[in-house]
Amino acid sequence: MTGTLTTTGERADLLETLAKHRFFLRGTTRGLTDEQAGSHPTVSALSLGGLIKHVAATEASWSRFIVGGATLMEDGAIPWEEQHRMMPGETLAGLLDAYEEVARTTDELVATLPDLDVAHPLPVAPWFEAGKSWSARRVLLHLIAETSQHAGHADILRESIDGQKSMG
Repeated sequence: MTGTLTTTGERADLLETLAKHRFFLRGTTRGLTDEQAGSHPTVSALSLGGLIKHVAATEASWSRFIVGGATLMEDGAIPWEEQHRMMPGETLAGLLDAYEEVARTTDELVATLPDLDVAHPLPVAPWFEAGKSWSARRVLLHLIAETSQHAGHADILRESIDGQKSMG
């Protein structure tokens, strides 16, 4: 897609909110080396690069769900173990570029989707209510919450690395 998407109303609100939380998440990585981005500065196995990679993979997966449901959601999924850490050869810049591409794809989908009420049954998983369906709108709200939550995790990791805070 070339150019800028123009959205209004609810779609604009959803995309603006998602963009704000993406900005906060990406901001936690400013000025870091690949080594720092891949480090585990707390007792958790989380790293900043791993969080960026996970959030990008999650957003891409949910965008596929909006288009084609649970079956399409699984297509192209990164293995769970690899989704949360920087693998050999991966760079922070590469992960951020990939996340930016996912964001553009999601934004284009939201702007062009005929109806935010389009819904699909959720995948079978212990954390989803059996038989429940989510609309595109509900998925976008979930992505906002997921991105926001991980931006908070990332802020803690960044402060643990070098004392820098993304806010405040």
